[in-house]
Amino acid sequence: MNPDSTEFPPTGVGRRQLLQGLAASALLPAGFTAGAASDPLIVGGLPVTCNLTLPVACSARMASNKASGSKAFEFEYSKYNGWPEIKESLMTGRIQAAYMLAPLVMDLADKKIPVKIVSLGHRSGAVIMVRTDSPYKKFKDLTGKRIAIPSRFAVDFLFLRKMLAQEGMSPKDVQIVEMPPPDMPAALFAKAVDGYCTGEPFGAAAQRAGYAKPLRMTRDEWRNYICCVLTVREELIKDNRPLVQDLVNHVQGAGNWLDLQAANREKAIQIAAGRKFFNQDPNILRFVMENPTDRVTYGDLRMIRAEFDELMQLSIEAGTLKAPVAYEKYVDESFVKAAKAAPMPI
Repeated sequence: MNPDSTEFPPTGVGRRQLLQGLAASALLPAGFTAGAASDPLIVGGLPVTCNLTLPVACSARMASNKASGSKAFEFEYSKYNGWPEIKESLMTGRIQAAYMLAPLVMDLADKKIPVKIVSLGHRSGAVIMVRTDSPYKKFKDLTGKRIAIPSRFAVDFLFLRKMLAQEGMSPKDVQIVEMPPPDMPAALFAKAVDGYCTGEPFGAAAQRAGYAKPLRMTRDEWRNYICCVLTVREELIKDNRPLVQDLVNHVQGAGNWLDLQAANREKAIQIAAGRKFFNQDPNILRFVMENPTDRVTYGDLRMIRAEFDELMQLSIEAGTLKAPVAYEKYVDESFVKAAKAAPMPI
């Protein structure tokens, strides 16, 4: 499997993955609890701006620990290259927390994988890009054209479906191709595709280079759009509830801090661009943060049931989910309800 691919393997745990997970567990010391002072909680994430609250939260917790000399709560960012790797790591218990695609968490919980969404990570942040020299101004113009998406399981695909439906179209009216997001800008430049739909910074990369423009943005069309959510395994909630609460407090604090002022976003860009986190060109991240400033937003991380219900219905219509999943089966609202936004001493 291409490490950058966002195509998902079957949701059942394979024998090999299960054995790997059991073997990893066997190596842990007796009485091990993820996130104990001697072993920081590893939180998986992708190098995308929808995950930006995670590097900020991790940096703030690290700074607080350094200032106080305490390691009562510790968590660290771990970069993954694609959703399949994060999904497999959560399924087998190799990690106990990560940013995940919301519909995928619904599906995992429905298949009795013990995971819960405990916080949002962002809002908006997806774009549908076409070439600047193309004549495309509306979706009818794209009839029969090739449009790249990360995966039919991605919320970006739901965004594309939503935009097509506004003009009385369906995915059958265009040629849908699945492609790793990092490959999309080059594919558009080479005219291998006529457009693509994905999360940032892969839209901004082509726009900043001058050969692409947004046809639609979630900031304009779907203001309450969510895709990446903080997800934890239920045993972590059971074994170390205070750590989960502290992590949620820091994610909520990071969201407030990011939307407070431009200077904070510049600090976040410098943090996230570093090798420890996204390892990306800060100029591209800066372009996302500034063009326009609400291209991705982070301050409103409320968990609203109706929004998840809408996402679930769209997923059912797209075939990602086979049937409705009870909200309580995949969401634990208690941490957000009890959240006290942590300070960001960074």
